[in-house]
Amino acid sequence: MSDKPSFIAKIVERVLMLNKPLYMDSRDKVIEFLDEKSNNNINQPINSFFKSFDFDGRQIFRFGDENSKNVIVYMHGGAYVNEINMQHLLFCKLLSVLVDSYVLLPVYPLAPLHKFSETFEFITNLYEKLINEEYNITLMGDSAGGGFVLSFCQYLNQMHLPQPRNSITFSPWVDISMSNSPYDNDNDPILGEIGLREIGKSWAGDLSTKDYRVSPIYGDNHNLSKTLIFAGENEIFFKDIKNYVDNLERDGVDVTFIVGTELFHIYPLFPIPEAISTLKIIKKEMK
Repeated sequence: MSDKPSFIAKIVERVLMLNKPLYMDSRDKVIEFLDEKSNNNINQPINSFFKSFDFDGRQIFRFGDENSKNVIVYMHGGAYVNEINMQHLLFCKLLSVLVDSYVLLPVYPLAPLHKFSETFEFITNLYEKLINEEYNITLMGDSAGGGFVLSFCQYLNQMHLPQPRNSITFSPWVDISMSNSPYDNDNDPILGEIGLREIGKSWAGDLSTKDYRVSPIYGDNHNLSKTLIFAGENEIFFKDIKNYVDNLERDGVDVTFIVGTELFHIYPLFPIPEAISTLKIIKKEMK
């Protein structure tokens, strides 16, 4: 990556900072936000432009040729509380073309109405189906979805299921307990420690927020597949991600860590020059 962020990246970062959700930096606001989510039983994004199908009673968007030997299961971000947005849909469409893969974007159960266990069950069923259909599977995700991917790979070992061909994550949320304070809230234009801590509790439910199934930084990484992780140097998760990469290396995992210098959370999903470099790396990784 370049030593300095591009001019376009700086503009995007500024726009994001001006629109940072209030609930990320206020306990009162995040409690109010979660209460509103609890009273809104809509977990399905309304979108008719992209094709989707039903699996286990839930919607899965699909992109590319289902006859491809390669499939990407993409777990979207949104702190486990926000639905799929157009950014995720467009990125998955681009992926399907760029790496010649069948891309699946599940509409998985979200907090606070749902807990991690429901999503684990849903994705396990999907994963087993793809194994039986003999796809080469890549698990990919951003932010919360990235954290889920890493936890799920640890879970696969516990379930004696095969690992994916590789896992690729963007700014994964690896510790929902947010135990490594102090965090740099000022430089992250999207996330805040206060809001994340409360949302993490909601996702975990009765489970400890330090259980590996919700916080992979506390899990066993032995026998995990080849792993590619991107993170922005200025994001709140950066030091946790760096520590997790150290854990992967300690446990003998083939891991590549790409740092976006002075860049923000999930920067590869934005229309900036640095995202082009990211896509080139992914294309090479998927060959």
